[in-house]
Amino acid sequence: MRRLGSVQQKIPCVFLTEVRDEPSRKRDCQQYQVVATEHVNPAALESDIHCATATEKIDGTCCYVTKYRGETYLWARLDRKPTKQADKKFKKYQYSQKTCKGFVWNVDEDFREVPESWIPAHGVRHENGHPVPDEHGHIPGWVPVDHSNKQYCWHASVVNYPAGVALVLRVQGKEEGLLEIVSVPLADLMEQTLELIGTNVNGNPYGLGSKKHPIHVLVPHGILQIRNPPPVEFQQLNSWFQECQEGRVEGIVWHCNDGTLVKIHRHHLGLKWPLSDTFLNTRPVVIHVDQTDSDTDVSEKDLLKFFSGINGQQFCCIRDIQFEP
Repeated sequence: MRRLGSVQQKIPCVFLTEVRDEPSRKRDCQQYQVVATEHVNPAALESDIHCATATEKIDGTCCYVTKYRGETYLWARLDRKPTKQADKKFKKYQYSQKTCKGFVWNVDEDFREVPESWIPAHGVRHENGHPVPDEHGHIPGWVPVDHSNKQYCWHASVVNYPAGVALVLRVQGKEEGLLEIVSVPLADLMEQTLELIGTNVNGNPYGLGSKKHPIHVLVPHGILQIRNPPPVEFQQLNSWFQECQEGRVEGIVWHCNDGTLVKIHRHHLGLKWPLSDTFLNTRPVVIHVDQTDSDTDVSEKDLLKFFSGINGQQFCCIRDIQFEP
């Protein structure tokens, strides 16, 4: 599915959108909403959306696996953002024009410094050697996850660099209804993007772990295919999100055969998210983490050590996985 660190500056909505003069439900300080119309986006039609693979949009934070100083590393999403003064000027323009088109940035002066190790994401346009901000005034990019950096401690909890493995949630073999949490060699995830979900990410919509014993895992993008996707038609999609158990998801991302990604989010349809009972938590999950994957010197709360201690156990859903008191 999605590879090459391809955080696009914007994955387009499957429908054409319009702007409404109401505060956004998704973005703070945005005094308008972007909502879907009933017209399918021509770009989606050109990419043969009706033959695309529909996958569950996971509510977490984006990660990327690639080399850093010759070693395979997990990288955290870090957008380069404008300074307070530049952001204030941008939002004033955005509010008055209801669009960001026409706004001119000075990348050298208008943006905050980022770590030396920061790299822009694939797909970010460059002009005169500088990456170009997206429509939200951000430049998507990555920084390597270092266990010494507390800012990315939840990212660091799902990788063990000495063992060269990461904790991944995925579909278990041929049993499409069964999930598994497994330790995967980082080398097997090279150039892939994944979503980090768990206790301390985005309000924990899937109910993993607890404040005292947080749990986080990586979910490869595109891994959770929707088994019975609705037709790409406004009313049928709207009904599917509201009436079907499989529709209790944050959204859908379609992976087209030409590599194009298009999406629909519940907020595009004016629907609530998060939900009290998500579709992800209707699926049983089995643990496949061997003790040999966590033989290195780790703390008692190390996630690999915890999962190796319950290796082979099956749970009704990921929400039921808890550290023993």
